[in-house]
Amino acid sequence: MKLKTNKSFAKRIKVTARKKLLHRAKGQDHFNAKQPGKTTRRLHKIISIAKVDQKNIKRYLPYK
Repeated sequence: MKLKTNKSFAKRIKVTARKKLLHRAKGQDHFNAKQPGKTTRRLHKIISIAKVDQKNIKRYLPYK
């Protein structure tokens, strides 16, 4: 049985060369004028996913 990659999920996750999983910070799409600059700068960063969650996420990305 061939496994399928979840394409919508794969577009949100970046896998590095050392198999670390990265994603964008949440809450930065709209209503940003209300936020202070410190919050806006913090949300622009790319965050690594916790090791606890990586096992479940890799199930959706079998070929990465």
